[in-house]
Amino acid sequence: MTEHFRSCPLCEAMCGLAIETDGEQIVSIRGDAEDPFSRGYLCPKGPALAGLHTDPDRLRAPLKKVNGRFEECGWDEALDLAVDGLHRVQEAHGRDAVAIYVGNPTVHSLPAALFAPMLMRTLRTKNKYSATSVDQLPHHLAAHFMLGHQFLLPIPDIDRTQYMLILGANPLASNGSLMSAPDVKLRLKAIQSRGGKVVVIDPRRTETAKLADAHHFIRPGTDAWLLAAVLHVALRAGRGLGHLEGHVEGMDALRAAMEGFTPARAAERTGIDEEDIEAMAEALCAAERAVVYGRFGCSTQEFGGLCQWLIQAINLVTGNFDRAGGAMLTSPAIDAVNAPLGLGVGKGSFGRWGSRVRGLPEHNGELPVAVLAEEMLTEGEGQVRALVTSAGNPVLSTPNGGQLDGAIAALDHMVSVDFYVNETTRHATVILPPPSPLERPHYDVAFHHLAVRNTAKYAPPLFAPKGMPEHRILLELGERLERRRGTLTAAKRVRYAAMKRLGPEALVDMGLRLGPHGARAWPPRRGLSVAALKKQPHGVDLGPPEPQLPARMKPWREKIDIAPRRFLEDLPRLEGSGAQRRSLSLIGRRHLRSNNSWMHNVPKLMAGKPICTLLMHPEDAEARGLDDGDEVTVSSRTGEVAVTVEISDDVMRGVVSLPHGFGHDREGVRLEVARAHAGVSLNDLTDDRLVDTLSGNAVLSGIPVEIAPR
Repeated sequence: MTEHFRSCPLCEAMCGLAIETDGEQIVSIRGDAEDPFSRGYLCPKGPALAGLHTDPDRLRAPLKKVNGRFEECGWDEALDLAVDGLHRVQEAHGRDAVAIYVGNPTVHSLPAALFAPMLMRTLRTKNKYSATSVDQLPHHLAAHFMLGHQFLLPIPDIDRTQYMLILGANPLASNGSLMSAPDVKLRLKAIQSRGGKVVVIDPRRTETAKLADAHHFIRPGTDAWLLAAVLHVALRAGRGLGHLEGHVEGMDALRAAMEGFTPARAAERTGIDEEDIEAMAEALCAAERAVVYGRFGCSTQEFGGLCQWLIQAINLVTGNFDRAGGAMLTSPAIDAVNAPLGLGVGKGSFGRWGSRVRGLPEHNGELPVAVLAEEMLTEGEGQVRALVTSAGNPVLSTPNGGQLDGAIAALDHMVSVDFYVNETTRHATVILPPPSPLERPHYDVAFHHLAVRNTAKYAPPLFAPKGMPEHRILLELGERLERRRGTLTAAKRVRYAAMKRLGPEALVDMGLRLGPHGARAWPPRRGLSVAALKKQPHGVDLGPPEPQLPARMKPWREKIDIAPRRFLEDLPRLEGSGAQRRSLSLIGRRHLRSNNSWMHNVPKLMAGKPICTLLMHPEDAEARGLDDGDEVTVSSRTGEVAVTVEISDDVMRGVVSLPHGFGHDREGVRLEVARAHAGVSLNDLTDDRLVDTLSGNAVLSGIPVEIAPR
């Protein structure tokens, strides 16, 4: 028996794993009690890694489409078929005729996270898409315009705060999102144990809300009104900017802009009492240490961009920005913001061009995924005719999935880097399967930027990869495409050869050595490195986040802009929005045993009570003559689904809720367990026409729907 230690690669929490193996067999997976970050905590998804690794439906060899059916083929044949089709489409219709979509699991894979961007650049297309614009784009937009860099993302210092206001987030189910925090339940209880309070704002009484000291229902899509009213009161209270006084610009513009957003007006729109809004704001100002945290539900609504800006403006105005217990910036061992030698993430961009059909703005070279289907379906110059996907399933994860499903089916060519034949990849011409998560090295380059404590941990592959390593797949696609175009220069040959030889581990080593906890010089003589982390397989603790502004943002901005022009210009749109009068609004929900759409083929995660039900308030059900367990049809502008009703007062009246990631009953999907628990797709009901017009982020919350008995 051999014991291995690594971080779980399935969500943002980075929980430590202790994996016992006997040769090629996985004997057990449990939480690593010596991991300095997770301290033994592990959610049900961690042990399911064994089921994912041994899943008979997971692809081990490339597939090619022949007469509408998949056949296994060799790697050279598959790569050449993939590249020939991409080149053919771009030669005939222009470079923008090929689109690429990068799914959420890409960032959880070290090789994909490091090497997918290189392939995206090689494609030379403006049609780049990712899960960012159905998830977190407003966070990046606020960071970009306020702090100067899209990845300067303030993280709630949950371990030291005394008052935490949570909106549109359910960290007990997500393990924290853009707040990597394993065992959130323990961390939230610790706030209460030290005399603090947790307050949750959500249209559903979530698992987190049930633990909180107070929970307030809010009408979907009105969070920006609540936040503006809280900011209105906080500005009146005059708490001050703390040590950031003199490092913030735009305060006069902010005061003027917030003048009309009173708690009384916000109460009319949100459904939260005026007195409660006043109390929240006063508590934020009075608490010794406080923080506002808003996540997925805040981002995926009509005013998502305003929400994320207002959250950080509140943290600033209440003196809780860059302060212990407030909103803090991390000091990751690999710093993607200020990394040397081009190893970092760019500061970002916004609005340099718009999408061809609707004119929605680019962000960091990507277009909002809500426009992907129309770019495929609308004829003319620049029409998307081919698609590359990396670990993504946009048919289930992006708005109006039924329309996108049909659009992808009509493409001339499609290449997928994925180890499943899922609802999206079933349309592919070629599928190139990467190794399982246990057959690749692991270091969380992105999520250490989002963690509530600074740590570092590296793990080599647990098992030797059975197929082609993922970084080689991505590099081969790029190199062969350059060769096919006739643009593979000698310099490019050298670069590809170097990248193949270096691989992910060498890049991680370089990032560690040159990072803030490394030697800061080359060649290094001290500090973190891959070799150093291998000697400490449980990981190393680098301490809590510490105040570091304005020095941290100095290369990008001189002062924090608390009132960026683009956000101020969007406020009239918010002010013109009225109180919600829809009969029923649809919201999503997350479950601890579910991981978007891609873990539903693991039997252990799908066991027990069905997850995919429609939550409905008892009074709404009674008004429609419905009982618990009845089958209903839910319809929206974009489609309809049939689902079982689950009556519960955990959801507010006028709101219904479906989990996301389901809908595995489409023809051609090779996921036996998932098909047995198919459920329905929330995104067959969401609307690609509904976006936050400021950011372009998809609106997935507050979708108007009708319910009818079946």
